[in-house]
Amino acid sequence: MSRFRKLSHTVWECKYHVVWIPKYRYRVLTDQVRRYTHNAVRELCRRRCVDVLELNVQEDPIHLLASIPPSRAVSDVMGYVKGKSALSILRKFFRLGRKFAGKNFWSRGYAVSTVGMDEETIRKYVRWQQKQDRDAEQQTLELK
Repeated sequence: MSRFRKLSHTVWECKYHVVWIPKYRYRVLTDQVRRYTHNAVRELCRRRCVDVLELNVQEDPIHLLASIPPSRAVSDVMGYVKGKSALSILRKFFRLGRKFAGKNFWSRGYAVSTVGMDEETIRKYVRWQQKQDRDAEQQTLELK
């Protein structure tokens, strides 16, 4: 099975490592809240056609390794996941609402990094493609 996926006009592999934290870095993601958050994030990602490759919910940060289609912006996916999960968590665990002003459960930002082929692999592939083009051109010249 290829690691690449296909859409109608696209072959892609887009993986992202995303990290975000609760507001004020409160360590509230323990026990039941942790399990509920884990399930909520997985379900919300599934609704947006995002494959969760790894998910680690710690007391403070959440680490998500996800495969997001190129038709979706990372910022849109994260806005949806953080917004809906915050509402869901505060609805289920209303005692947490006392610590957070309004419905702001998550901190405003997040950290994101792309995960993909390493640079040396890409360089080798480009060199191989150049060699293939030269070989094809050479064969064309020999046939003439």
